[in-house]
Amino acid sequence: MNDLTNHQQAVELLQQLGLKEYEAKCLVALSRLPKGTAREISESSDVPRTRVYDAIRVLETKGLVEIQHSNPQQFRAVPIEEAAKTLRQEYESRTDTLVEAMENIEPTVPASDEEITHEVWALSGVTPIANRTGQLIDAAGQEIVLIIGREEVVTEELLEQLQTAQNTGLSVLIGTATDQLREEIHAALPEAEVFVSGLEWLNGSPSARTDETTISRLLLIDQNTILVSSVQETETGAIDTEKAVFGRGFDNGIVVIARRLMASGLRPAADPDVPDE
Repeated sequence: MNDLTNHQQAVELLQQLGLKEYEAKCLVALSRLPKGTAREISESSDVPRTRVYDAIRVLETKGLVEIQHSNPQQFRAVPIEEAAKTLRQEYESRTDTLVEAMENIEPTVPASDEEITHEVWALSGVTPIANRTGQLIDAAGQEIVLIIGREEVVTEELLEQLQTAQNTGLSVLIGTATDQLREEIHAALPEAEVFVSGLEWLNGSPSARTDETTISRLLLIDQNTILVSSVQETETGAIDTEKAVFGRGFDNGIVVIARRLMASGLRPAADPDVPDE
């Protein structure tokens, strides 16, 4: 059953990377054989034999399959690592072309020069939210306050971005929901100010909340831009997708309150926003 699931997943992922269904099925079938004829590929992949040749021809042009011109012809897939590299390069090439094309499209409405005073947007998905978090961190000019409620938020890329920000002289404050997570982040960023946040509801303990929502991350950039994300546990115990709201241009009162909440648990002497006595 697990092998069938892996087979189906491989076919679906190859289709997401640009292959058509028969092409994906033939490539997966060949990956399980040292080599094979069109008949053997058809029997293994449930692709009609007459369509195998067309699929193999496309796979060969993409550099994913090799052909032995014998009688009958024999086919074999390139090594998995080589195939992955080829697909990655093609995917990145298409992405670069897409970015170039979209950047060259003339806007239908000219950009406004008006200063944004207040805006709030919503975003869903772990990858988009992680990308937006990184974008906001990279754009910081003075201070980054990040509260981490879930261990999954901490990635190598995030740690590198925070380290880079700190190296450029920015104030970086990192709060965590647990002592263990604080120690892990401190080990990765020994020069950063890492503390256990006083926001107990970040821990996600059933006794501390009435619903199944857990805060994933709270981010405040330059006391002006805020991002808050959360996940919700379903009735089956699975974790629903991460969702976030973020905005900028907040009035000073909201920012002050948000920052005081986020810095809860931080020693006043270590808080750059608190003047020395």
